[in-house]
Amino acid sequence: MRPITAADLMSPDVLTVRDDLPVADLAAFLMRHDITGAPVTGAEGRLVGVVSVVDIADLVSDDAEIAADRSEPDFLYRGREATLSEDELEELEIDDEDLTVADIMTPEIHSVSPGAPVSEVAMKMLREHLHRLLVLDADDRCVGIVTTSDLLGLLVDEGR
Repeated sequence: MRPITAADLMSPDVLTVRDDLPVADLAAFLMRHDITGAPVTGAEGRLVGVVSVVDIADLVSDDAEIAADRSEPDFLYRGREATLSEDELEELEIDDEDLTVADIMTPEIHSVSPGAPVSEVAMKMLREHLHRLLVLDADDRCVGIVTTSDLLGLLVDEGR
């Protein structure tokens, strides 16, 4: 039996946003597509980072808990990303209309190859405290995305 790989788990239809997209438009994009984050591309279409609802919340929040230092080991693992509801996202007021995705995104890109075994995918997500992991081909093109939901779905399917 062939081991399960990132290519087996990933969603191949990856929604991306441009780094010059205004943050207000980013919030609408995430809500419209019912996602919590997306890879970010530059003008040439190359990946330059990732952005999530937490980045938006950090921007508009005075709450020290929300504006926590991202170097804290359990930053995303604690489920902070899941705590921002669609209603809360709609209610966020972004004071600076000139802010773009480039201003708030995380420039670090976490990825695996399509052939990475599921154990490698899960370990990387756990070790790096990630909710999503990009799947990049040999030319560094994004060919998919694996989320924590994809991994949980695998557990449910195998439990039957």
